[in-house]
Amino acid sequence: MSIACCVPVVECVYCLACARWAWQRCLHTTGYDSHTWGLASSGDFAPVPRLCRLILAVYEDDLDNPQWAPPGGYGIDPRWVVRPPQHTHERAPTYLLYVDHRHADVVLAVRGMDMARESDYAVLLDNRRGQRRFDGGFVHNGLLKAAEWVFDAESAAIRDLLERNPGYTLTFAGHSLGSGVVALLALLAVQRRDALGGVERKRIRCFAMAPPRCMSLNLAIRYADVINAVILQDDFLPRTDIPLEDIIKSLFCLPCLLCGNCLVDTCIPESVMLRDPRRLYAPGRLYHIVERKPFRCGRYPPTVRTAVPVDGRFEHIVLSCNAISDHAIIWIEREAQRAVDLMLESERTMKAPENQRMDAETTLTRDHDEEQQAALRRAVALGIADVNLPSTYGTFSENPAPEEDSAPPVLLESRRSRLMVWDEWIARIFEKDESGQIIPRR
Repeated sequence: MSIACCVPVVECVYCLACARWAWQRCLHTTGYDSHTWGLASSGDFAPVPRLCRLILAVYEDDLDNPQWAPPGGYGIDPRWVVRPPQHTHERAPTYLLYVDHRHADVVLAVRGMDMARESDYAVLLDNRRGQRRFDGGFVHNGLLKAAEWVFDAESAAIRDLLERNPGYTLTFAGHSLGSGVVALLALLAVQRRDALGGVERKRIRCFAMAPPRCMSLNLAIRYADVINAVILQDDFLPRTDIPLEDIIKSLFCLPCLLCGNCLVDTCIPESVMLRDPRRLYAPGRLYHIVERKPFRCGRYPPTVRTAVPVDGRFEHIVLSCNAISDHAIIWIEREAQRAVDLMLESERTMKAPENQRMDAETTLTRDHDEEQQAALRRAVALGIADVNLPSTYGTFSENPAPEEDSAPPVLLESRRSRLMVWDEWIARIFEKDESGQIIPRR
């Protein structure tokens, strides 16, 4: 067969491959990303709308005379505002410190990116892959520096508030750029609890609304008991591994950039992505709000699914006209409130007694712990470096790796983890008799 005859065949194969890829990407909807996850409960998800409104309040110049309040208002008592929206001398996004006595909660809320502030761009641009190590993993360098600045500025005030209000929880909440900052603030708070008066780990929590990919997979799983990431339907930011500086540079052609990255990440096997210890991911436990269905118009009653996934952790961008609008904090607050109202209405219909509700909350906490332990074991089986199983005390045994610019050898870590899993299975199946010979376990 001549070369002239081969060219049309190659072109046909290439066109068929492109058509198949386009068809698969158009059929891939966000519902597939979380369809195997469990449904969230109202007890876990109820703080989200309240914290969204608190984040929105950071955008106000005068909380006594708000200009952008949602229909129900922010729900803030000005007497409980410890720090009004604070400008940070271009070291971090604007934040607010508030004591919510209704919910026994000390909240530090951080707003999203201010498009008019050069310092917010500088925070995003200050990173390259594998630049900054933290607690055996990798984090975004600029976001960690901003979190360290906020922690040093407010740790004394937070410690004083927790001492004056014993039993209160400490909550970090943020949106977009601010959600990356609060996720790393939660890591710092857990690591430096002495600076906060020795607050227990179980009283520290973080809600990151539409977060960027700011920490490596091992950290995202190990801190899933502290950090909660809330993602609305098709939001592009938690899904894309594009360096944030490229997003800024391509701001006026973001759809083109997203489509190009979508083509690239479809061709990369997920196993290769998982074994790169420097690759960043959305932090913590994921809550996915789904309120649209494929090939149907309009919004439907939202459902919230939650999990601590390892593989399939929002790896692929969804080709959707709502990928950018779903990033807005106002839409997240609105759909989260609708979801909570539906959960509460369903629970009122069931009319569970008080003791049954308390038992359900205890069971849910135990299920979350078991789910996180299963995620850690799954990460070990996949060869993800620096993942430690939980200890009997409910925290995680740390094995911090030395601060180095280079990543650990991925193949060595993968081989070592596979040997650990193999030895565990052998110990379950076989045992030694009195003479030392290996025999099947009875």
